[in-house]
This record gives sequence, structure tokens and C-alpha cells, in this order.
Amino acid sequence: MLKLFELLKNLTISFVLILILSCNKSRNDFSNDDSSTIEFYLSKKDDSTLNYKHRQKLIDSAYKLAVKMPNNQKNRVLLSKISFVFFEEQQLNKFKESTNILLKKAKESNDTLMIAKSYRYFGSYYKDTRINDSSLFYYIKAKKIYKKYNLEDDYYNIIFFESIVKYNISDYIGADLSLRKAYNYFKKKNNLERLNPICTQLGLTNNELKEYEKAVVYFKESLKITSMSNNKYLKSLCYNNLGLVYNNSKEYNKAIENFKLALRNKTIHKDDPELYGHLLDNLGFSYLKLGSETNLPQLFYQSLKIRDSLGYDPAIIVSNNHLSEYYENKRDTVNALKFAKKALNIAIDSKDPHNKVLALKQASIVDKKNSSKYSEDYIRISDSLQLEERKNKDRFARIELETDELRQENTQLSEQNRDILNYFMIAIVFGGFLFFARFQRLKARELALKQTQQQANEEIYRLIISHQNQLEEGRDLEKKRISKELHDGVLGRLFGLRLNLDGLNNFDDDETKQQRLDYLNELKVIEQDLREISHELSRENLVLINNFVAIINNLLEQQTKINNAKINTLISDKIDWEKVSNTIKINLYRILQESLQNINKHAEAKTINIIFNKDSKGNLIFSIEDDGKGYNTNGKKTKGIGVNNIVERVHQCQGKIDIKSQIGKGTKIIITFPLENETINM
Repeated sequence: MLKLFELLKNLTISFVLILILSCNKSRNDFSNDDSSTIEFYLSKKDDSTLNYKHRQKLIDSAYKLAVKMPNNQKNRVLLSKISFVFFEEQQLNKFKESTNILLKKAKESNDTLMIAKSYRYFGSYYKDTRINDSSLFYYIKAKKIYKKYNLEDDYYNIIFFESIVKYNISDYIGADLSLRKAYNYFKKKNNLERLNPICTQLGLTNNELKEYEKAVVYFKESLKITSMSNNKYLKSLCYNNLGLVYNNSKEYNKAIENFKLALRNKTIHKDDPELYGHLLDNLGFSYLKLGSETNLPQLFYQSLKIRDSLGYDPAIIVSNNHLSEYYENKRDTVNALKFAKKALNIAIDSKDPHNKVLALKQASIVDKKNSSKYSEDYIRISDSLQLEERKNKDRFARIELETDELRQENTQLSEQNRDILNYFMIAIVFGGFLFFARFQRLKARELALKQTQQQANEEIYRLIISHQNQLEEGRDLEKKRISKELHDGVLGRLFGLRLNLDGLNNFDDDETKQQRLDYLNELKVIEQDLREISHELSRENLVLINNFVAIINNLLEQQTKINNAKINTLISDKIDWEKVSNTIKINLYRILQESLQNINKHAEAKTINIIFNKDSKGNLIFSIEDDGKGYNTNGKKTKGIGVNNIVERVHQCQGKIDIKSQIGKGTKIIITFPLENETINM
């Protein structure tokens, strides 16, 4: 009976609406009844007694009617309400279409405030469709109008929306600055309705900035505001946000406590299945990090099932990564690999580089066979994303500076405030002078640094020449010694033997035969002495050739005096150091010296492996590896002055450098130099 009554009610309403529409079409001009009809349609948008399709038909009818109505203030307001309904219902194409018509009508009637609202709507449309530069462009246009007419509430609302766009492109510092302006304004006005989403966004932004204590403060303030309304869903959302921050700050017990508080809401799985899936996965991840087996891996499987049903790729990838990490901890390589590859396949199919970054990191850890390939892809995609983020930030900065409103405003200010402009010009001149002075100082410092480096290179070159001179002197002395030994020792003994043997030629008795045998043995002794002298000459030549090796060994001897780390050195005898240019030798020495200094300062290594080798293609290969602390090569401060100096020296010699490091697993530097050619042989 209830269903029959509802059906009759819907049919009755539909009949009345059709009758009204048919009457409207028969009239050539519009009356106030048309506005009433639109308001009636809009009043039914939240009527739970009507099904969703019926409500949508009412809104569509209202829209068609509003488009045809005369262009006056009241009808533009109704059209803006209809546009907002489309936005609430996430019918973004209709939202854009209706906003475009609204803007056209507002410009025709010179309705500035409605123009501002249209710009605001366009900003929201492009924000939701992730066309961030267009979104910021329209928000700026709206903001200028609101500022001009002192509409502070609208102005700071736009600043809040701008912060979300900046957050979306990872400009977290810019987002934080905008949010603080909006926060301070609505805090003074005690506008809790606007303050709540601002606090939430501040928490999210500070979480990304790794300002975890601030993030907790803002999320707790949001939770306090939410608790006043007793909205269970929003409270669950706040607890989830707090749990995420505690997870990031590695306070896993606190994270678990907040996720459990969020899950106390028994209707959350119906109200928001996506949030419910997040909560299950986040709770499981906290247990995993604590090393607890509580409800694992069931929490991850439950979350994955929900996320699969929703079809949200990033969340599905995270669930598979967490399952892979769980099985990796259990040393179940098969399942760890299975879920890592599943995540990677989903990421590849999605064609979203952000998804690939999520999947590649876990795959590189689990899949040892393809680890290097995954790591290279991870670094390459991460670098491209960072580059794109920087481009977006630069593009946003240009949009803020190049809008017509900003140029117009600057022109008006320059005409009305000549004195301010003069002061500004003086400040620019003074600032330019300071900048020029600072620039000159930096250039002078750079020149001094280059001169110091040149002097150091010359010092090494002099050291090599000095070693060569010392070896030459040593060789001359050794030649004189050997010459003297040959002349005074070996030749004298040979001469004596020759005379004695000549004297025995006329005799053939047994005693003479014995004497001949003794003299032959003496010749063997002389032969052995000559062989030893020959070996000494060979060693002398080897020392002469390897004078650079001696310099390297001296440096390593100094290293053993200041660091207890064990040094393993391998210098291949395939390298003809005579053919290695002095430029490469100097830079090799400096690179080894710089690397050892970095190990002494930061690595806390127990073992250092140093290899000089020559590959089959004629390239000189130098590698230095330690088992120290290592560092994150993807972090914000990946290259200090020392590493930059090493890279510059390698490039100066047309070489290639590969730096591999992981936290807790040490650092390895591999450098390739061309020997016979100017370029590296591939």
C-alpha cells in the first residue's frame, strides 16, 4: 500500500508539472509565476519521497525554464542556484554549461557580483576536474572583485579554495600561507561552519610538510568543532585524519586508538564505504608497523575488497602494497611478489604516473631480480613529477601576476599614489644595488673557489712531477749501483774465471777436471747474480710506471691513521698509467680524497672497498663502496657541496657517475672515465 501511495503521489506531481510546463509554453512572455515554478522545482531537490531520477528531471526542467526567462536580477539568482545544485550533484558538464550562461547574462547586464560568482563557479569546476591553472585563474578574477567591494567573507572563502588548488599541485607552503589567512579571519568572526574545513585542510597540509605536531593541533580543533554538531560521520573522518598523522610520526599506538574510535560508528560502512575501506587499511598498517598480528591480514583483505568494488586505483594499489609488505615480513616471498606485481599491473593500466610511483617502490624492494630496473623507473618518474610540480607552481605564479585585474589595479594605484610609486622605485634601486653587490660578492667567492681548486690541482700535479723526479733520481742511483756491481763484481769474477780456465787447457788429469767443474759451478753462481740484477731492474721499471699508484697508497695510508674502517684496495695491472692523462689523475685523486672525507664525516663505515679497473672496452672504472649509514638519494638534500664537487670533476673529464645509496645499507659510487678516446666506449 505504501509503494502504491508513493507511486500515485509521484504521478500526481508529474501531471501538475507537465500542466504547468504546457501552460508556460503557450505564453509568449514570462511572469512571476515562472520564478515560482523554478523555486518549486528547487524545493523538491531534497525531497526523500521522490526517487533520484524524478528529482533530476525537476532540476533539468527548472534549468530549461531559467535559461529562457528574462535577464533580470531575480532570474540570475535562480540560475545561479540551479548551477550550484548541479555542482552538489556532481553533474559537472551541466554545471559548466549553466555557469557559462550565467556569466554571459551577468556581463550583458553588467552585474559585477554575479560575474564574480560565475568566476567562482568556474574555479570550482576546474578544481574538481583537476585543471589547476584554469581553476586558479578564475579564483583570482573572483577574488579581485570581492576585494574591490569589501566582501570579506567571499574574499576569504576564495583564498580557502585557492589553498586546495595549491595543495593539489603539492605547493604545500603556498597552501599553508593561504589557509592561515582564511583561518585568522574566520577565527576572529567565530564562524565555526567555515573554520572546520579550514582546520581540516591545515591539518592535511602540515601533515605533508611533516609538521606533525601542528597537524594534530588543527585536526583536534576540527574534531572539537565537529563534536558540537554530534555528526558521527565527520567525527569518524577527524579520527581517521588524526590516525594518519600519528602513523606518519610513527606513534602507532595512538594511531590505532584513533582508527578504533572512528570505527565505533557502526553506520560508517553505509555512509561512506570509501572512508570505511581507508580505516580498515590504516588500522591494519598500524598493527603491521607495530609488529602485531592482530586481525592481520584480514583487515587488508577486507579493505581491498571494498576498494575493488569502488574501483579507485590509488587505494587498490595501496592495499596490495600493504599485503605485499605483510607477506614480506612473514618471509612469504611468493605472496609478497604476487601482490607487489598486482599493484604494479594496476598502476601501469591506469597510466597515472602517481600510481606507478606508489607501486614501483614496493616492487623494487620485493622483486630482487628486477630491483634495479624498478628503482630506475621510480627515480625517473619521481623526477618527472617533481619537474611537473615546479612547472605548475611557476605557471600559477605567472597567472597571479599577469591577470588583467592585477594590471588594472596596479595602474590605478600608480595614478593615485605617485609618492608610493616613487618610494617603491627607490626601494627597487636600493634593492638592485644590494642584489648587485651580493652578486659581485658571490662571483668573487666563486672565483676564489676556482683559484683555490686550481692551486690544489697544481699542487697534485707538482706532487706527481716530484714523485717522477724522485723516481728518476732513484733510477739513476740504482743504475750506477748496478753498473758498479757489474763492473767490480761480476766482470771481475768472469775475468778471473777466464784466466783460470785458459791455464787449465794444457792439462787433462783428474785434479784439472775437478777444478773445471768448480769453475763451472762458479759460473752458475754468477748467472744467478745476473738474474737477480735483472729482476731488480724490472722492479725499478714497475715502480717508475706506477708512481701514481704510490700517491694513491700514501693517501690510503693517511686514511688508516684517522679512521678505523678496514680498507680493501684493488688496482688492476691492466691499467697503463703512463697513458692516463694528468687531468684524469688529478681528478681521480681529488674524488678519492673527497669520498674518504664524506665517509669519515657521515658514514660510520666499518669496511671501505676501493677498486681501480679497466673494462674490455678500454674505459677506466673507479669505484668506492662503504657499508655505512647511507642516505636517501630522493630526499630534498641529496647533494651536498662534496658530492657536487665529485660530479663536476667527473663531467670535467667527460666521464659518467652513478651514486647508489640506501639508508642503513651504505653507499656505492661508480665512475667511468674514457682513456684512449675523448668519449666513453659503449
